[in-house]
Amino acid sequence: MNESNIRANGWALLPILVFLILFLGTGIILNDFYTMPAVVGFLIALIAAFLQTKGKTFNEKLSIAAKGIGDDNIVTMCLIFLSAGAFSGAVSAAGGVDSTVNLGLSLLPPGVAVIGLFIIGCFVSLSMGTSMGTIAALAPIAVGISEKTGFELAVCIGAVVGGAMFGDNLSMISDTTIAAVRTQGCDMKDKFKRNFFIVLPAAIATVIILFILTSGKQFTLDQNLDYNIFQVIPYILVLVTALIGINVFVVLISGTVLSVIVGLLTGSLPPSEIFTSIGSGVTGMYDITVISMLVAAISALVRENGGFAFILEKIHNRVHTYRGAEFGITALISLVDAATANNTVAIVIAGPIAKEISDDYHIETSRSASLLDMFASVFQGIIPYGAQLLSAATLTGLTPFDIMPYLFYPYLMAVCGIVSILLPRRRKTR
Repeated sequence: MNESNIRANGWALLPILVFLILFLGTGIILNDFYTMPAVVGFLIALIAAFLQTKGKTFNEKLSIAAKGIGDDNIVTMCLIFLSAGAFSGAVSAAGGVDSTVNLGLSLLPPGVAVIGLFIIGCFVSLSMGTSMGTIAALAPIAVGISEKTGFELAVCIGAVVGGAMFGDNLSMISDTTIAAVRTQGCDMKDKFKRNFFIVLPAAIATVIILFILTSGKQFTLDQNLDYNIFQVIPYILVLVTALIGINVFVVLISGTVLSVIVGLLTGSLPPSEIFTSIGSGVTGMYDITVISMLVAAISALVRENGGFAFILEKIHNRVHTYRGAEFGITALISLVDAATANNTVAIVIAGPIAKEISDDYHIETSRSASLLDMFASVFQGIIPYGAQLLSAATLTGLTPFDIMPYLFYPYLMAVCGIVSILLPRRRKTR
């Protein structure tokens, strides 16, 4: 529905406010931002949206919500989430994660241990599509390197978190990438190419900073670094085929099948565990799939009641240029991620509004998708109550505040993103 046909109404945003109060309130009161499951908060917000929608029967409200859930982009996004989960479960069970990490460490020159942690983190997260899985895999290794080199543990784990956020932002199978490209309506390869060249300077600068901080130190890693190069191939297949532009479903299904074949041939995946490993990966995506559906239903009702029109009206009153619209999208996703502490959920919430802004100011869809994913990853990687820093702190015995001064990559990614907005460039016609 066209926002211009709907009367702006700030009160229509109440369901989103209900979720934020519930989510942030329980987190602050109980000192744990994961006490309130996001899916429960959004379910309550959906009830609030139903109650707030006046002048329509219950069945009419249900029809509006159902049409929001049934949007092509939402359905496709949910199916991609499940397909990505299947690939993740299969390749992990086939030994792909351990082999990828050990291969990187085996190739690691002794004099660049911490730089190696960052680079390996980039590759692993780019391959796995999950920052949390990357942190879980590399945090114990960061502890060992810290003990052997004498470097501060916070520096080592900061490098791991930075590498994890690199792939979380760019990976073809990351839920944030999937959400960004589907809400904006662009191709993954186009978003990747645009996004990659913006953040590449941040990655290079991070390597230089880590080199300056850690030059001259040596280490020897005593643990077993066995790997099988065949177990890494499914990751490479997914990366290459996705970049070529092959349909994402074909990419993920091919990666899943190849992972099963590799697991069987190498003996790492017993035949009896094929379907349970795939099922486990799919199950792990249930939460974000259900949340996406609930957010789509809430957004449809909020839109119907004039909430999106209200936001767009306020943005139009303050923004009058292409560059200002890009800053508007950046501010929007940053605030939503800081409030929700979940970059995928933040993109699903902010995505439809960002799409309206990009349409109004003729911002390319790959550009708006890049801004959404970049700045959601920036804030997700630096907020002390986010899952990434909480996990890193738990695995290393540090606090999130110990790690924050050494999160060079997320900070530099923000700088590169802002510079990309400020720099003059030739705009393409949409």
